[in-house]
Amino acid sequence: MASAAFEEIVDDFEFFEDWEDRYRHVIEQGKAMPPLEDALKVPATKVDGCASQVWLHPQISDGKFYFDGDSDAMIVKGLIALLRKLYNGLTMAEVLAVDARAEMERLGLNDHLSAQRSNGLRAMIERIRETAAAQV
Repeated sequence: MASAAFEEIVDDFEFFEDWEDRYRHVIEQGKAMPPLEDALKVPATKVDGCASQVWLHPQISDGKFYFDGDSDAMIVKGLIALLRKLYNGLTMAEVLAVDARAEMERLGLNDHLSAQRSNGLRAMIERIRETAAAQV
């Protein structure tokens, strides 16, 4: 139940032959994302459980979920970009219905992220789900 934007990422990843190409593509996705304003990098938007610093700033507009984010680690910023493509524009119920772990597995990420990065990814997903659940 991924968004059309995420399906495009899945299609892109199918063309990559090895993990290094996928890794580079994740980083490129993060570089293409606009930085989060410093004023939004506050304790309320900081995600605990990540090895690097991560901020997620959710917004609800017309019943749809959106978020911006940033990190001081390039690969994590890329993961944020992927999560934005997965979740942005969905209703709260759709956000809660997404099996993010399975969707990310379609990209082959689960086998190649360190334990710390995997924990951080789970923490970001949990924050997104908590935000959506609070709006239902």
